[in-house]
Amino acid sequence: MRIFVPSETLDTENRVALTADYSKKLIELGASLAIESGAGEKSYCSDEQYRAAGASVESDRMAALKEADLVARLRKPAIDEVQNLKPGSMHISFLDPFNEGDLIKAFADAGVTSVSMEMIPRTTLAQKMDALSSQANLAGYFAVLKAAERLNQILPMMMTPSGTISPARVFVIGVGVAGLQAIATAKRLGARVEAFDTRPVVEEQVKSLGAKFVKIDLGETGQTAQGYAKELTPEQIEKQRQGMAKVCSQSDIVITTAKLFGRPAPRIVTAPMLSGMRNGSVVVDLAVESGGNVEGSKLDEEVRLPDGPRIIGIGTLEGGVAVHASQMYASNIYNFIEHFWNDEAKAIKLDLEDEIQKGCVITHGGAIVHERFK
Repeated sequence: MRIFVPSETLDTENRVALTADYSKKLIELGASLAIESGAGEKSYCSDEQYRAAGASVESDRMAALKEADLVARLRKPAIDEVQNLKPGSMHISFLDPFNEGDLIKAFADAGVTSVSMEMIPRTTLAQKMDALSSQANLAGYFAVLKAAERLNQILPMMMTPSGTISPARVFVIGVGVAGLQAIATAKRLGARVEAFDTRPVVEEQVKSLGAKFVKIDLGETGQTAQGYAKELTPEQIEKQRQGMAKVCSQSDIVITTAKLFGRPAPRIVTAPMLSGMRNGSVVVDLAVESGGNVEGSKLDEEVRLPDGPRIIGIGTLEGGVAVHASQMYASNIYNFIEHFWNDEAKAIKLDLEDEIQKGCVITHGGAIVHERFK
């Protein structure tokens, strides 16, 4: 099997799908590997490191795509690149299949087996392949660092000869993987942390990290089989906003992480809530790429409200720590390939009845095979 890793085309993307270390592991597994020249430059993986690992470095992107048996990348490809892939080949990346119908159809028409990293099941067996979780973990970490850098005050309490400085107050909305890491990071930096989630089951996790769980009576709520929060009714959303408004007004930093899988992000922090926040406070919207939790947040921009907070809407915050984000994503890719590797054929064994493949393989054999997208 010939694996090709192309450069990411989005200017703001700093990660690479495979690091040199994991390239070497795949070659030792029995694959041949090629990487586009400069693909790892932004995450400090040089062409020389890939060559030392046993990979070839290619400068002709389209020729390498046509020759590849498997293409691994982070971002979804352009449709014209899909049309140039070899029939029967495999493509692995984030695909956003709920919103990319034309792209999914292009994969089927091209006879390419497409694997969506978003759709990896959240099971114990598939945990080592769960790229959504690995990247969200780093996004939660970096969100706190970014907020602390923009806050213009310190986070921990300090007792000095000049007096005592009170700790900064951080409010985390949404206690999934990103939210838990944001809580842990803010606590390590010495902040006073509060958190809210529509799933009461996470209260114990919040308290275990030393944070306070904010209770808002929303009636019946819960989570999906995949562990995501269920969508709220309009009435529940309004109750949630009212309950959070007071906490936001007392907070120096607010971090929102609430996402609905396959749907636009819920609008949680409204303009009236923002107007109640103090001048110089900071809001970080981790859901900005899927519509945003915060009214007025803009993708890859910082919005400064007059006499109010700064709203930071940077997409894929994990790209701010691209070295480790690439390392973790490369591990996810390697573990997927290794788990299904056939030593005799030196290729991935496809089995659409397998629990993991059934969850993440979108197209195969010229058709859309995933039950949710047929």
